[in-house]
This record gives sequence, structure tokens and C-alpha cells, in this order.
Amino acid sequence: MPKPMRKMQRANAAAQAAVSPKMQPIVGTLGFPSKLKPTQAKWIVREEAIMGTAIRAELWHEEPTMGEAALDAVMEEMHRIDRAMSPFKPESELSRLNREAAKAPVPIGKEMFELVARSIEFSKLSEGAFDITFASVGWLFDYRNGIKPTAEKIAAALPGIDYRHIRLDRRQGTIQFARDGVQIDLGGIAKGYAVDNCVALLKARGVKEALVVAGGDSRVLGDKRGRPWMIGIRDPRRKDTMVAMIPLVDAAISTSGDYERYFEAGGVRYHHILDPKTGMSATGVRGVTIVGPDATTTEGISKSVFIMGPERGIRFAESLPGIDAVIIDGDGNMHYTAGLRRESPQCTAGKTGV
Repeated sequence: MPKPMRKMQRANAAAQAAVSPKMQPIVGTLGFPSKLKPTQAKWIVREEAIMGTAIRAELWHEEPTMGEAALDAVMEEMHRIDRAMSPFKPESELSRLNREAAKAPVPIGKEMFELVARSIEFSKLSEGAFDITFASVGWLFDYRNGIKPTAEKIAAALPGIDYRHIRLDRRQGTIQFARDGVQIDLGGIAKGYAVDNCVALLKARGVKEALVVAGGDSRVLGDKRGRPWMIGIRDPRRKDTMVAMIPLVDAAISTSGDYERYFEAGGVRYHHILDPKTGMSATGVRGVTIVGPDATTTEGISKSVFIMGPERGIRFAESLPGIDAVIIDGDGNMHYTAGLRRESPQCTAGKTGV
């Protein structure tokens, strides 16, 4: 097992233990009959918009009032992470880091420090395909208003993209940027981290069957009353069409797609997954879905594979223990890792929409 992967797995276990008591999921709310009275045990669902995306949590609980309290805790945890890690909130810890770290070392909380450290491990593991300093150029794009920076502005900001610019001092608990112009964005890992925190929180409350979703990142706890959770992979070009269904039990799944945040200009699709080498939207892939043990890992790997492209991405995913991938390339063709080919995911088409 690669050393960075071992470090990330140990860090994930520690992060979950510390928690206190675009793929769309295709799930229902009906379960098998419970041994308890039907008026007691039931599925409970909650949905909110947090972290700039749709948050959904669904769980089975024998005591509905306790289930509702667990969902309250899930949503509060999502809000807490958003307050700390949003690049759009001036008062967030991440925003403070981006404002001050190029000037001097910035004392930072342990949670943020460890998540940045894990991001760097993903960068090393992927040979730079995953890089949270993409924001050094990324902030120049306005996807809502369809505005892209000029080639000159991208060229000027591009030297800021390099994870090696991030200097961690574990003894002092500080982070510093090696040069001006460096910005970081945890959007490629924070939602998966939040999902994992929430699943750990539910476990601590005795929940045994649940689904937690943050945008394209999902994790299932247990099964769905004796059967697996069925998670669908959407067609990148047809919003309401699923191209595969994957059964999951006690696993995580993340999808990164060029349809999540984008605009088109001059026949070109500009989306938010930037290639660290060019500062431009990665090409050759429409969507990547990763299945693995936890959502922090699957989210980070999905971004890495998207940047790598189909051939290198499949090889990379197959080199990682416990990881499988589905890639939809730029022509709509689907590619699978060997593990999923053996499992034969329920595919509806060999090629997605144009």
C-alpha cells in the first residue's frame, strides 16, 4: 500500500474517532417490517441546502424522536464545517488563512490543519493531480455569471498552483504559504470529510442504518433493512437519466462531473474542476465515480482521476486498495476498474448521452 494512502487511512480513522456524540442517490424510504410496532420504528429523512449544495440524511430508528435528534446533529455538523471551511465566508478559518498565510505563519485549529495535511497527501499520491491550491486561479472564474479570466490573467496566477507552496509546522500548529498569490480551496475534500464526520456521529448515537449525502458525496451506514442501498450514477448530459446502479453496504461513493458548476462560451464548457498544470478546466472526462471505504478518500480520488483522464485514472484507481472507479469519458463512453467489472454494476447503457 502506498505510504500516503496508509497515512490518509490512519488520519481518517483518527478524525472519525474524534467526532463527538454528482452522483445522485436513488433511494426510497420504505424498509422491511420491523420487529417493533410500525408506529415506532421508521425511516426519517431530512434535507437542507448547506455548503453550497444539497445535503440529505436518511436513517432508520426505533425511536423517531431520537432519530430526529440525530438528524439535527447531522445538519448542525454540516453547518459547523461550512462556517469553518467556506471560502465564501470572510469570517471562516479558511478565508483567514487565504488572507494571511502569504505574510506570516498562521495559527490554525487542529481540524483544519489535519485536513490540509491530508489534502497534501492526496497531492503526493496523485502526483499533483489533486491540488487544493487550484484556487490560486480558480477564484478568477465566475461560473454563475459565465465569466472566465483572460489568458494573461491565468498565466500570471498559474505559478500560485503548487501544493508544495503550503508549509505546515505541526509543532507550532501553523500554516504558511511560500509565496504571494497562493489561495486554497477545500471544496474537493471538505464535503466528503463532513459526510464521514456525520456518519461517525450517527454511529456514536447507536444508528445502524443510514445514508448521508453532500452533493456528489455519499456514504451508507449498514444496509437498507436487509438489502443494499442502490446508488445511481447520472448521465452527465441527461440530468434525469441514470447510466448505472451500484449496490452498497457500509461504503462511500463520490462523483465529480463537468456538469456541477459550469458555463459554456464559444462552444467550450468551462467547469470548476481545473487542471493544476494549466489552470483551465480539465478535458477528456465528463464524470468520475469512485467507490471506497470513506467519503473523504472517495472525494479526493474522484477529483484526482478526473484530472488524470480515463487510461491513467483507471490504472491509478486499480493501484489503490479498496477503491473502484467508473469513468465517463469525453465521448460518453464508460470505463470500469476490474473490481466493478467483476461485480457487474447494473448499467443501462455502454455510452451516455451526447
